[in-house]
Amino acid sequence: MLNNKAILITGGTGSFGHHFVDYVLEHYQPKKLIIYSRDEFKQFVMDNDYKEHRDVMRYFIGDVRDEARLCMAMKDVDYVIHAAALKQVPACEYNPNEAIKTNISGAMHVINAALQADVKKVVALSTDKAVNPINLYGGTKLVSDKLFCAANAYGGKDGTRFSVVRYGNVAGSRGSVIPFFQNIIQKGGNELPITDYRMTRFWISLEEGVKLVVKALEESRGGETFISKIPSFKITDLAQAMKPGCKMPEVGIREGEKLHEIMVTREDSLHTYEYEKHFIIYPNYNWWGKKDIIPGGTLVDPEFEYSSGSNTEWLTIEEIQRLLKTDLDQHA
Repeated sequence: MLNNKAILITGGTGSFGHHFVDYVLEHYQPKKLIIYSRDEFKQFVMDNDYKEHRDVMRYFIGDVRDEARLCMAMKDVDYVIHAAALKQVPACEYNPNEAIKTNISGAMHVINAALQADVKKVVALSTDKAVNPINLYGGTKLVSDKLFCAANAYGGKDGTRFSVVRYGNVAGSRGSVIPFFQNIIQKGGNELPITDYRMTRFWISLEEGVKLVVKALEESRGGETFISKIPSFKITDLAQAMKPGCKMPEVGIREGEKLHEIMVTREDSLHTYEYEKHFIIYPNYNWWGKKDIIPGGTLVDPEFEYSSGSNTEWLTIEEIQRLLKTDLDQHA
């Protein structure tokens, strides 16, 4: 599907962008992979990392706040992956105007540019924090998700198709608790602070996240939200996996933090289908028809909720240790 295609990744110098590029170069023969981001140093580093693929790689300095620049970058592009966002919860709380400009206005600019450039498909990365949001970051991503799903009404019968991929903190990424614990351990610490002993999270690797995006590119018909089936773990088990026998003082839940990650709400269950390895939440608009449901799924039960706290699959301490080694090796 991606052979001889031009693909643009906003925020492409991040962890996801690197792994997406690795995956595409390994499995396909793209015409162009365009990295669109605003940090020229990260682009310089990435260019050196992929110097053997300079015939394919392209680097655009630009911000998703700049619609004109996006329009220029998307010329003759087939697919767009929208990964750019302000993601740090405290930073978004302290700088709400900036979060809105990037996460909401930026989403609108990506949509408008994609429609003008007649891009085939756009996949936007979302987060569990967009579900029943309790912080500004989650609120801006909820609006972004709604914008991308609704944008399918403006693409016309054969125009641009927009979909969303939702997952929580990726194991080992900058937004996860793992690097925080690692830093304490590397400095000789014997205590790993736990905000709440009841806290749980989903575990997803970067590779799984990339594969879900590729699936969305291959299968989406417009308006879907794709969610991987992944295991849960307890934060206390993660601490013991990383530092066996460590003390775990409970320090209290932080502002904007949830006990559990929720990917599918009970309200969404009326429009959610379960597949072998993922769920899809379908849009609830009068212009969208059931003929667009992807075959192979089954409507979930009413009142179904996909939460890390009530998941059916859990990781043991030993399994966490094995996954840590694998995932952290990938980040190295």
